[in-house]
Amino acid sequence: MRVQSSRKLAFLLGTAISIMGAASVAQARQTTDQPSATALEEIVVTAERRSENLQKVPLSVAAVAGDQLRAINADGSDILALSGKVPSFYAETTTGRIFPRFYIRGLGNIDFYLGASQPVSIIQDDVVMEHVVLKSNPVFDMNQVEVLRGPQGSLFGRNTTAGIVKSDTIRPSDTYQGRMSASYGTYGTTTFDGGVGGPIAPGLMFRASVLYQHRDNWVDNTYTGASADGTVSPKKDAMGRFTEKDARLQILAKPNDKLSVLASAHARDYSGTSTLFLRGALTKGSNDPTAPRDRVAYDEANNNPQAYKGEGAALHIDYDFGPVTLTSISAYESTHGYSRGDTDGGAAANFPVNGVPNGFGQSMGRLRDLDQITQEIRLASNGAGKLKWQVGGLYFDQSDLTDFYQRGYFLLPTSAGYNPNNWVALSDLNTSWAVFGQASYQLTDKLTVTGGLRDTYDAKKTILLKTSNNAANVSTYGGRRYVRLSDQQVSWDLSANYQVNPDVSVYARAAKGFRGPTIQGRSAVFNSDFTTANSETILSYEAGVKSFLFDNKLRFNATAFTYTVSDIQLNGNDSNGNGVLFNADKAKAYGVEADLEWRPVRNLLITGGASYLHSKIEDKRVYAQVCALNGVVVCTVENPTIKVGANTFAQIDGQPLPNAPKYNLNFTARYDIPVGADGKLFAATDWNVQGYTNFVLYKTKEFYAKGNFEGGLKLGYENMAQGYEIAVFGRNITNEKNLKGVIENYMAAVYNEPRIVGVSISAKLN
Repeated sequence: MRVQSSRKLAFLLGTAISIMGAASVAQARQTTDQPSATALEEIVVTAERRSENLQKVPLSVAAVAGDQLRAINADGSDILALSGKVPSFYAETTTGRIFPRFYIRGLGNIDFYLGASQPVSIIQDDVVMEHVVLKSNPVFDMNQVEVLRGPQGSLFGRNTTAGIVKSDTIRPSDTYQGRMSASYGTYGTTTFDGGVGGPIAPGLMFRASVLYQHRDNWVDNTYTGASADGTVSPKKDAMGRFTEKDARLQILAKPNDKLSVLASAHARDYSGTSTLFLRGALTKGSNDPTAPRDRVAYDEANNNPQAYKGEGAALHIDYDFGPVTLTSISAYESTHGYSRGDTDGGAAANFPVNGVPNGFGQSMGRLRDLDQITQEIRLASNGAGKLKWQVGGLYFDQSDLTDFYQRGYFLLPTSAGYNPNNWVALSDLNTSWAVFGQASYQLTDKLTVTGGLRDTYDAKKTILLKTSNNAANVSTYGGRRYVRLSDQQVSWDLSANYQVNPDVSVYARAAKGFRGPTIQGRSAVFNSDFTTANSETILSYEAGVKSFLFDNKLRFNATAFTYTVSDIQLNGNDSNGNGVLFNADKAKAYGVEADLEWRPVRNLLITGGASYLHSKIEDKRVYAQVCALNGVVVCTVENPTIKVGANTFAQIDGQPLPNAPKYNLNFTARYDIPVGADGKLFAATDWNVQGYTNFVLYKTKEFYAKGNFEGGLKLGYENMAQGYEIAVFGRNITNEKNLKGVIENYMAAVYNEPRIVGVSISAKLN
């Protein structure tokens, strides 16, 4: 163990020293003349709850400007499109657009339960989006999205052991401003993202923003047999659609130089198709998925519908007392909806056992109502003195009513197995409070140290309101009907930033964070007891360099890191394919990540990113149930296994974390050709390549991705004086059919999005 720790420490220090040395050499070669016309612009981030130059922040932060995000999302995609385009950041879903799962530096949660917690926190306009459905709230009319890599427990709290995705909208201004982007492409894919605002009266401003996204159905259901629940098939263009409609209104009042009051409200209306599983797409011993992307054969689940509606409001008040500013952020979020799917990914009649249809399966999760209330108060120092500090407190309260339905509920009364009582109702309550503080002190002209501390209390309760009874409405459930877990933890971070020269700085950071305890209540729908997981904690170390090189033509930032997660929360499957929570002893990882932006000549901009990760689970006592159907293991398990009754379990000690790419490479380039005084033609492209990524807790020959890649292309004309752009674009231009997830017992595959080709237009009014 000491040898492994020494190797990781040597790796961390060696990589950091190499990066710093390369930056220093490059800096020594550049001149000290005035910045050239090709100099890159400064990036301002709010990673430490105050506006700062990205190059001065002692954190690993990637910033994506709103225009960049809108260009990526021209094909109708959402924030999941950032996956692979930001080093060390990965995202996926097996529950459609309403349930994204995020991973930073390999840490995430593969659980598909509506009550699941994640170690990546989503912060929108300084408000935490805790529930998995709230995490899917679209980002539109955005100013910037920041990905903060590594634990962020001091300023942002629990459930940030992996990091944060932080988005900030364009706010009202005292001048009339507007912008819009619209596109139309393959499968009727339509997007409109726009906002407009300006002064209403002296000291009073507004901004109204809207988002519309739509795609037509494009996947055929080819099943021709009888359906036990009345699903209509065969049906051309039965699935694949979505319609996203969102609106936001912000009112900003500044009655004087001291007081700022920002009131905002937003609403969401979404409907679409849940994730399509493709049964039998993988064959035993092979990792090559064979099923077509545009055809399924579903005998049940009404062609996989899902729909959600939500609304929210926030009040952000700042009062400047001179030496300090007092901030209050009050917010409310609510949502409700459902998602239904054919969970076996095919028609049972097409996969008979001894001549009998086999593998019926469908389920639905319904969030009847969710209410989240947050209140944060923060006091922060002002000015540019040597000492900067902030202290504050947060209160969080979330409650929801959630139902889970299984197949018997949906069957026609004339069908065998019909059971109108085949569902459960759960009440979930989560309360948390925290107090925190952070201080930064400039010890010398070059050295600044920063430290933060947070004390957090987190409590969760789950109550089983209704059991899944048999057809005679008799309960056979013998598990718990009430579970409460709570914990109180102190998280902290300590960093030092050294300014080597005006354009190069190096930093080191250590941080401790935690993810609160979690309850998995969905198991009750199978008459199985709740499963739970205690809090996990992380201890992380990182060192990095941030630099502007070659007359500010090149921005190069890189970080080396290592971490240990103790009592890591993991999720496996039981014999019903249902998620099971448990703690493993620990997981360890180390890696590097780098971001580059380079303008070698006036008309060419190149960006690149790379990340490498080595992770492994360490617990010889923990086993995970493997792929099995009707008691038969259907995939090729390469770990040691044991039998417990009729079930087979694989030892996961030494396995990498699931959905943790070994490496990721991304590249973009844009070249402009001036046309006249104000116009230019341009060509832009972006590519990413993903290394080995295991989808499950154990090792197989089937359930992983390796070498996945996607590319995009955009060609157009931009007129800077008149503020508009017209272009043609393509996303996934080579139409790669990449494996993004699996359903183990049915050897089912989940694919990435298809190729979308279209036209786009954008405009700005300033």
